[in-house]
Amino acid sequence: MARLNVLDEIFLRTHRGLGTPIALQGLWRTTDRVDPALLTRVHDALRRGPLGRRVVPPRVPGARRAWQPNIRAYPVAHATSVLPVAELLDWADTQGEALDPEYGPGWRLSTAMLDDGGSVISLTCSHALADGRALILAVDDALSGTAGKRPNHTARESDWSDARRQWMTVLRGTAAALRQGIPSLPAAASRAQEPTATGSAPTHSAILQCCAPEWERAAARHRGTVNSLFIQLVATVLWHSGFPGETIEASLPIDTREEPRIDNDIAMTQLAISRADTPASIRALARSAYARRISAPGGMPEELLQLIPDRWAYALSKGAGERDILCSNIGTLPASVRTLGPHRCTGIAARAIHPGLSAAQLPRTRLSGYLCRIGDDYVLSLVSSDPARVASAAALRELAVRTAMATGLPARAW
Repeated sequence: MARLNVLDEIFLRTHRGLGTPIALQGLWRTTDRVDPALLTRVHDALRRGPLGRRVVPPRVPGARRAWQPNIRAYPVAHATSVLPVAELLDWADTQGEALDPEYGPGWRLSTAMLDDGGSVISLTCSHALADGRALILAVDDALSGTAGKRPNHTARESDWSDARRQWMTVLRGTAAALRQGIPSLPAAASRAQEPTATGSAPTHSAILQCCAPEWERAAARHRGTVNSLFIQLVATVLWHSGFPGETIEASLPIDTREEPRIDNDIAMTQLAISRADTPASIRALARSAYARRISAPGGMPEELLQLIPDRWAYALSKGAGERDILCSNIGTLPASVRTLGPHRCTGIAARAIHPGLSAAQLPRTRLSGYLCRIGDDYVLSLVSSDPARVASAAALRELAVRTAMATGLPARAW
């Protein structure tokens, strides 16, 4: 049977309260009302596709947890009243509640009618099930009629053979690491304790949409790329919010899949950005960073995290990929997701949200940015987890628009 990888298990632990809770979300906006029967068909395709699975424990110590098909799903959730566009993201932020990758369902499809005459559709799933690119691939499968047909080349083996393979990998890797000396425990990524605004929610969201040629021209003017301009934009929004540091550390996810698998298939790298950096200098920094990976501490094999108790694994990996900002470039979305049946999508956003996050659980990451291209537009999603400096969604939206305009991007907010 298909097994969880190390990243799957890390995100499973966050679901259990060990770390920052994360759910992936795709948002679609249309100019007209979407037919409920169409959403029912999409929902059924998703239920039969690769998101329709759950985690089951192994029967042999040392074997990895496995995936089991699970067609049980939440019904399509329809908002009970027409939603003002100004409240779209407040509604979207609540769609990650009660997702359960172990006992299911681990995903939810929901929709609301907007007061501009259009609709918004949300697909949210536990990060244990998929990363951002995988979520889009799952939607591509559902909308193109290939749900459940994508090949899965993950080796299928018994618990006994998987446990033997895991133990051998860990023992050999640990012995090799110990020959270099006993590794020290990693320093947990954290932030200084800061006061938060009374009654303020721990996270706030904003989404900007910009014509792709405008984004590309702005990047060219600064001798950068679409990606390096994106990274600088996220960092600048954080500085404009009042972040005091002269340097911002950024974590950058890297898609490592060699084929379009629906899985968590990413690595992480990092770079440091100064106030003097430009899209041109960030371009060079990012090129160097993408050649490196954030690795396990002391060269220990990462599979060790799947053999030890969850709380020990959490202590060893706590905050490993967290930096001041996260910049996730999801890339160009497939043409299939640009329409829902006869309904043309005017905007699509892909991002992560943090259901159930409390002010006491705030991660080191203060601002997360997610960029995707859909047709002739780039869509930038921002999620702030710095309530001391960003007290509302309106404040983040104003910061983002002002920063984009100063960079030469005529972006429009959702």
